[in-house]
Amino acid sequence: MKFKFASVVLVLALLLGGVFTSAQAGAYNTQFTTSVTYQNVGTGPATINLVFYGEADPNGIPITLPELAPLAGTSIYVGSVGDIANGFKGSAVMSSNQPLVSTLVQVPKAGSGVAVRPMSNGFTSGSDYVLVPTVLKATFGANTIVSVQNVGTEPADFELIFVPVSGAPITVNTVGIPAHATKYYDLGVMSAIPAGFNGSLQVYSTGPVVASALELNITGTGAYAFEGASEFATEIYMPSALCKFNGVQTSSYAVQNTTGGDVEVTVEYADGGVAGPVTLAAGAKESFNACDVNDDGYIGSAVITADGDIVAMGKVFGGGLSTAFLGFNGGAAKVALPYVRWTTSGWANGTRQRAYIAIQNVGGDLADGAVTVKYYDKAGILVGTDTLGAIPAGGKVNSNAGEVGASEFGYYTDGTFGGSAVVEGPSGSQLAVIVRVQSRVGVASVAEDYSGIAIQ
Repeated sequence: MKFKFASVVLVLALLLGGVFTSAQAGAYNTQFTTSVTYQNVGTGPATINLVFYGEADPNGIPITLPELAPLAGTSIYVGSVGDIANGFKGSAVMSSNQPLVSTLVQVPKAGSGVAVRPMSNGFTSGSDYVLVPTVLKATFGANTIVSVQNVGTEPADFELIFVPVSGAPITVNTVGIPAHATKYYDLGVMSAIPAGFNGSLQVYSTGPVVASALELNITGTGAYAFEGASEFATEIYMPSALCKFNGVQTSSYAVQNTTGGDVEVTVEYADGGVAGPVTLAAGAKESFNACDVNDDGYIGSAVITADGDIVAMGKVFGGGLSTAFLGFNGGAAKVALPYVRWTTSGWANGTRQRAYIAIQNVGGDLADGAVTVKYYDKAGILVGTDTLGAIPAGGKVNSNAGEVGASEFGYYTDGTFGGSAVVEGPSGSQLAVIVRVQSRVGVASVAEDYSGIAIQ
């Protein structure tokens, strides 16, 4: 059986020569290049092929990758691929004889002043209906760029409905996007979207699609990415919730109604407050700030419930952080983390990163030692195992590679990179995992989140 994931390569053009008319500085005018990190989660060596497709271009650019050992994680930096021209933006499809998972890392241009690296995951399948819980134009100091990829075998037509928090929806139609290709929607330059737009997005397609979003500060240096959602539920789990933690870090959730009628939404924080219920109209979103119902210093997790299907994404901001992650409909007993790093020597000077893993138990109580985090190097060799303590239902625990004695994890003396992890509980357990990848910038930090990927 051949496994595929469709990975939307976000805003490569921004890094490789994108053109902007604005004279403003900030992440929105910064060039980014994608590093595709991927992990073999199969039982044998993976033979891998990667094909890039330019925006709305049916013609692929094939790249052959080296064989990858079981459980090994590595990456390919698109800027170093000779067959990819400067200014490229588009999408990619990776195929293998083993199951793969992938996280895309958007690397800002050196000297841009932007230090955070936006992250989002690849996909294994698509849907003819996808939701993006939040999109902005010149709102909260940011613009959103959405990419929609046709993952079917025939050309597809897209209908995008932008739903503001108040006012009438705006419809944008696109026809004939070739198989595997992507169409980008940069709200900052779309004349159909008014300045000050704050809302959500519904994507309808004549074939299966996936979507990702990149949100960029217009004058500031904040930037983050997240996936569109095609699976909906009445209960969403959020492994990260903060109110002025360390004095500055706060979380907010954007919750979108996926149904054709009104729904009531409530956010319940672990050992904290309750927000709502709030009524959401069809397709609309509502934002929930953790500090609205929690005391300063709060750190925990949350569960969002509704009387109809919803999707949700979370953000953490303050103290240099600008992170985003998609909420979980449920958990899995085994979760892959393709991009994991840890440093001692390169932390203070900002040359290397640290990955902090948050694990929420969204199932029944788990006993001491029932859950492990196994850390693997670039060759798939087990570096160490972090055996976790008891995790009650709804509880959250943390891990990092420093817990297994790794002073430099994912970094090598020959200048190469590659480190990954697998979180595993007993059969039937339900684990939701978020990874926060953090970098030091002077006396502060920047960070971005990505979601752990269930291993089937």
